[in-house]
Amino acid sequence: METRRQFILSAAAFAASTGLIRAAEPPSLGDSPAKPAARPPVPVAVHDLPYAPVVFPGTSTLPWTMEGGVKVFRIIAEPVQAKFAPKLDVNAWGYNGESPGPAIEAVVGDRVRMLVTNNLPVSTTIHWHGLFLPNGMDGIGGLNQRKIDPGQTFKYEFTLVNHGTFMYHPHFDEMFQMGLGMMGLFIVHPKERRTPIVDRDFAILLNEWLVTPGSYTPDPTEMTNFNLFTFNGKLFPATEPLVVRLGERVRIRFANLSTTNAHPMHLHGFSFKVTGTDGGPIPESAQWPEVTINVPTGSSRDIEFIADAEGDWGLHCHKVHHLMNGMGHNLPIVVGVKTGDLDERIRKYFPSYMPMGVGMAGMMPMGQPANMLPMGGIEGPFGEIDGGGMFTVVKVRKGIKSYEDPGWYRHPEGTVAGPVVEAK
Repeated sequence: METRRQFILSAAAFAASTGLIRAAEPPSLGDSPAKPAARPPVPVAVHDLPYAPVVFPGTSTLPWTMEGGVKVFRIIAEPVQAKFAPKLDVNAWGYNGESPGPAIEAVVGDRVRMLVTNNLPVSTTIHWHGLFLPNGMDGIGGLNQRKIDPGQTFKYEFTLVNHGTFMYHPHFDEMFQMGLGMMGLFIVHPKERRTPIVDRDFAILLNEWLVTPGSYTPDPTEMTNFNLFTFNGKLFPATEPLVVRLGERVRIRFANLSTTNAHPMHLHGFSFKVTGTDGGPIPESAQWPEVTINVPTGSSRDIEFIADAEGDWGLHCHKVHHLMNGMGHNLPIVVGVKTGDLDERIRKYFPSYMPMGVGMAGMMPMGQPANMLPMGGIEGPFGEIDGGGMFTVVKVRKGIKSYEDPGWYRHPEGTVAGPVVEAK
């Protein structure tokens, strides 16, 4: 009898062979309708809104039009060519030319209309993850609505009644469609200004992928063995830094639509308070301090802190293999093994051979397959930064005039660790 996994693998093979997904070269997508424009640099200024507009590092915000008192958003589900990093392209599925799709930002009390067009070769739906809305707008194919067939446009319309960090994604054939990257952020602000006032508000969507080295298409049937881990669809060193002015109150929203993994997000240099979940804000009396917060799959966590220390501070998942790009092998580890001249003898037949010895820094460029990003690859102020995946930098500076990347931090003399020269 054929197992469920065998059936899924057979279906995926059929999809690839019939053109539903491509496994060789990135597709030529042509023009993607309603794709948001790139963000201009943001000046440091006091805004008159009841909230700080959210910054979505590496992705963009979905534009809207006002029609008869209703905010109208247009969403196109379609194949996209995602660029995880300059040397890593992925055949994904997403929205409006992006994976993850552009973020939606609105306010409690807004009446919103979502016009969702399906340009995929298969049926889909959209579920508004965490939002309170009429049952017929919830987006589960077969339960709340008919599927959106290829070429169709569906209308979702509802009034926003709860605020927080939410998400959107298909709720039909979720493993396959979300495994190819169909997801996005949905941020709803409260109508009244919250206190204390947040100066900088960031949102990061966490995801995991299996893209076999040398290929371009993720395996949407994978359940456990992932090799790429992204912030808003980017891998370090392509992740954008979070730029903050010294003394500002900062909120970072983490949302996780990974297949199976929770992600313990760790911030260097600061203690933060956990101020919200996808269930809503946490009362101040119930907030607690952390330096690491676990974000389970299918949930979100908001943190806030005062950026009271200058520098370049790491922000990353603390599962150490989630700080790697494309790692995976079936070779035995030979730490502590005395191999003698075995390595050189093997290299006579396999010149690119290198055993897994002590550490993996710098090993990836040797014999690297196509469409694979090596570890490191970015030069920091003290040498190459050895890392990848779910890693970025919070850059805190005093006196900045805009939120453009200020470059690397210049440490005051005598404040950097260094080698000890012992007297003879």
